[in-house]
Amino acid sequence: MRSETLSGAGTRRARNNMASLGAIGLMLCLGAPALAQAQNTAPASNPGGIEDIVVTATRVSTNLQDTPIAITAVTSKNLEERGLQEVSDLTSVVPNTQFRRTQGAFGPGVSAFIRGIGQSDTNLGNDPAVAYYIDDIYYPILLGSNFDLLDIDHVEVLRGPQGTLFGRNALAGAVNIVSKQPRFDEASSYIQLTTGAYNRTDVRAGFNMPLGDNLAFMASGAFKKRTGYQKILDFACEMTRRGTPELAGTIPASQGIKIGTPNNAVSDCTIGHLGGEDVRAVRGSFAWEPASNVRVTLTGDYTRDTSENPADTTVAINPALANTVTKNIFSHFGVAYDERFLTGNPYSTYESFYDPIGSGTVIPGIPYYNGRPNRGGAHLDPHGKLTNWGVSAKVVVNLTSQIDLTAIVGYRVLNETHLYSKDGTPLMTEMTVNDVSNKYATGEVRLSGKMDWIDWVAGAFYFDAQGTQHAIVDSPRNSSFRILYNTFDPTSKAVYANATIRPFGDRLSFTGGLRYSDDKKVAKLTNLLDTSTPTAPAAGDIRFNVTPKDQRLSWKAGINYELTDDILLYASAATGYTIPGFNPRPQQPSQVAQFDGNEDIAYELGTKLDLFNRRLRLNGALFYTDFKNRPQGIGGNETLLTDGQPTPGSSTVVPLPNGPDGSTTCRPYDAAVDGPTNPAAGVGVTCIFRTFYQNTPAKIWGFELEATAEPIDGLMINGALGYHKFTAPELKLRPVNRRQNEPFWQANAGIQYEIQGAPLDGTITPRVDWSWQSSTATSQNTIAYNQAAYSLVNARITYAIPDEGFSVALGATNLFSKVYYHNYFVYQDSGDAQVQGQVGAPRQWYLTISKNF
Repeated sequence: MRSETLSGAGTRRARNNMASLGAIGLMLCLGAPALAQAQNTAPASNPGGIEDIVVTATRVSTNLQDTPIAITAVTSKNLEERGLQEVSDLTSVVPNTQFRRTQGAFGPGVSAFIRGIGQSDTNLGNDPAVAYYIDDIYYPILLGSNFDLLDIDHVEVLRGPQGTLFGRNALAGAVNIVSKQPRFDEASSYIQLTTGAYNRTDVRAGFNMPLGDNLAFMASGAFKKRTGYQKILDFACEMTRRGTPELAGTIPASQGIKIGTPNNAVSDCTIGHLGGEDVRAVRGSFAWEPASNVRVTLTGDYTRDTSENPADTTVAINPALANTVTKNIFSHFGVAYDERFLTGNPYSTYESFYDPIGSGTVIPGIPYYNGRPNRGGAHLDPHGKLTNWGVSAKVVVNLTSQIDLTAIVGYRVLNETHLYSKDGTPLMTEMTVNDVSNKYATGEVRLSGKMDWIDWVAGAFYFDAQGTQHAIVDSPRNSSFRILYNTFDPTSKAVYANATIRPFGDRLSFTGGLRYSDDKKVAKLTNLLDTSTPTAPAAGDIRFNVTPKDQRLSWKAGINYELTDDILLYASAATGYTIPGFNPRPQQPSQVAQFDGNEDIAYELGTKLDLFNRRLRLNGALFYTDFKNRPQGIGGNETLLTDGQPTPGSSTVVPLPNGPDGSTTCRPYDAAVDGPTNPAAGVGVTCIFRTFYQNTPAKIWGFELEATAEPIDGLMINGALGYHKFTAPELKLRPVNRRQNEPFWQANAGIQYEIQGAPLDGTITPRVDWSWQSSTATSQNTIAYNQAAYSLVNARITYAIPDEGFSVALGATNLFSKVYYHNYFVYQDSGDAQVQGQVGAPRQWYLTISKNF
C-alpha cells in the first residue's frame, strides 16, 4: 500500500484539461478510509516504485517532482495512517512549520508559522502570514481554520512567500486544501466508526451517486465527540479532599453537589473538562458536464463545533506581581493569591469560569464591585459555539486542447462565540466573551495553458468581507467592565500572471510571475466603559476609525534545470506581504496605534530527485529570507487611567529596556527607592498591559529535506528534517532569553510494512510515526518556561480485506504519553502574576472500523 498516492499515474508533463482532471477524480474515492482509497487507485507509472503526485499549487496540474517550489503534499489516507486529523496536526509531517491550536484567549483557531514567520492572534483586525485556500476559495482568517483533513483528497503546504499565486497574507507560505470530487462512473459509499479514549466516538459516512452519464452527487457527514483530557476541579472541594480545608478560606464550592458531609466525603472534585471535542459536519457536491469540454461543480458545507475550551492550565504564579486590586479580591475570601492555586498536575485546573461575588455587590478596596448590576455573578459555560458554512461554484471550460478557462465564486459565513478566563483560579480577575461573525464573498477567473514551450496562468481575483466583533471584557483586576463593538470590512482586488518558459527544450526553464494587488480594510472600533452613556461618554471610552490600505506589486523569478528525467534543480526569489495594521485591542485611549505592513523577499535553492529506479525520493531546499518590513509588537505597561486620571496602586512604571521611545514596563512600588507616590509621574500606580510597535527587520535562513523510500514492495519509509535560524535585533537586546520563539530543528519519520497472506486474503499493516522538535523560547525575559525539546510517537496496526472493502485499525497517539505544551502565555512578561500553558493530549488509543460498499 503506497501511502503518498494523490492520483493515478501522471505523466511528467500532465496536460491541464478535463480528461486529466477526470482521471484524477476516477482514482480517488469519496472520503473513503485508507483501504477504500487503495482499492480505487490506478497502478503507478512505474510498478514497484514511488508513485507520482499531482498538485495544483501553481494553479495548473503539475507533477510534484516537476514543480520548482518547496511543497509538502499529503494525502488524507496518509494522514489517517499517522493518526492525524486536523490542520493543527500538520506540524508532525511538514518541516519548518508550526500549526498549533491557539491559546484559549484566541478561540478555536490555529496559529500558523512557516519558516519562522506566522501569526497566533485570531482577531479579525489582524492579517495572518499564511494563506489558506480550500478548493480555490480563499479563507481569510485564523479563527475557525482548524479544518478536518480526513475527508479531503490531499493538502499541499507551500513554504516561502507565495505572493504572485496566492496574494495577500501569503507572506510565509500557503496551505492549499483540495477536496474529493464527484465521480460519474460508479455508485459507492462508505462508513467509518471510531471509538477510543476519553469516550471518543467518531462516525463518518458518505456516498457517491451518478445521476446520469454527465451528472453526479457526492455527500459526506461526520460526527466527532470526545471528553476533554483536562479536569476542572472544584477548589474548595479539592482542598477538603486533600485534608487542607483551611487553604480554601471562604471560597465557596462551585457546585453544591461537591460539598461534603461528615458521613459522605467527596472523593472526586471534578466538575467539568477542557480539551474535548463536539463537532458535526456535512458536505455535498454536484458535478455536471453539459458538454465534453465543460465541467460545473457546485459545493456546500456546514460545520457546527461546540467543543470544550482548550486545555489551558496555570503553570506558575508569582504573587509579587499581582496588583493591589487582585490581592484584595482574594483577601475578600480569606486567602492569599499564591501557589495554592496550582493543581500540581497539568491535566487539571481550578478555573471555574465563575465569579462567586454576587451581582451588584459593593466591596471597599475593590473599585470594580461598586454596586452596578452587571458587575459580579458571571457564570459561563466553557464551550465554544462555532457555525461555519459556505457555498461555491466552479466552472472549467477547455477552450482548446491546450487552454482552459476557470471561474470560481464562493460565499462563506462564520459565526463564533468563545470565552476566556485568564488566571486559572476559582475567583475571577478577568474574563472575556467574544462574539464574532465574518461573511465574505470571493471570485476568481483565470486562463491557463500548457504547451510544449510554456506553461502559463493569468487571472483576476476579488474578495470582499464584512466582519464584526462584539465582546465584553469583564476585568475586576483593572476595575473596569468594557463593551466592544468593532467592524472590519476588508476588500482585495488583484490581477496576476505566472509562467514557466522552456525556450531551449524541456531541460531548462525559467519561471516568472507578477501580481498587482489593491487591498484595504475599513475598521471601526468602539470600546466603551459600562459607565458610559450616549449623553455622557466616560473618560476612558475608545472610539476610532482606521483604513489600512496598500497597493502592491509582488513578483517571483526562477531558473530550473532537469539534469535527467528524475533530477530537478531550481533557484528562485519571491516576495510576500501583508497590508498595514493597527492595535485591535486598545484598553484605553492612549493605546490606539497603527503600523506598516509586513514585506519579505525569499531566496531558495532546491532539488527534487527520484533515484534507484524510483525507489527513493529526496526533495530538499536551502532558503534565505530578508524580512525587511517587520512591525513587531513589544509587550510593556503603562499607567491605568480611571476617568482619565492615573489610578493609585502598588506599582511603578519605568522605561522598557531596549523598547521603542516612550515605552514603559512595570515593577512593584518600593517606597525606599521611589519615595512618595506620585500617580502623575507613574510612581505608586496601577499598571495595565500595552503593546508598543516598532519595525525590526529580520533575517531567516535554513533548509529542509524530505525523503520517501520504498526499498521493497510493501515497505514504505518516510522522513523529513528542517532547520531555520531567525536573527533580529530584539533577540540580541532581550534582557534574558535571546532565542527565537520557534524551534530551530524539526524532524519526523515513519515506517510501515504491508504483510500479505493474512486470513481471508487480507493484509496486516503495522505503522510507527515519530516527530521531534528542539526546544522553544516562549518569553523574552526568562528561560523558566521554555518548552524543552520533545518527541511524540504514534502507532497503528491495520487489518484489511481489500476484496471486501473492510478494515479495522487499532492505534494510539502520543504512545509514550509525553507531557508537552502547544503554547505558553507568559502573562508575567506584561506585569501579571501568572503563566498559562496549553498542555498537549496524553496517550489516546482508538479503534477504527471501516467498510466500503
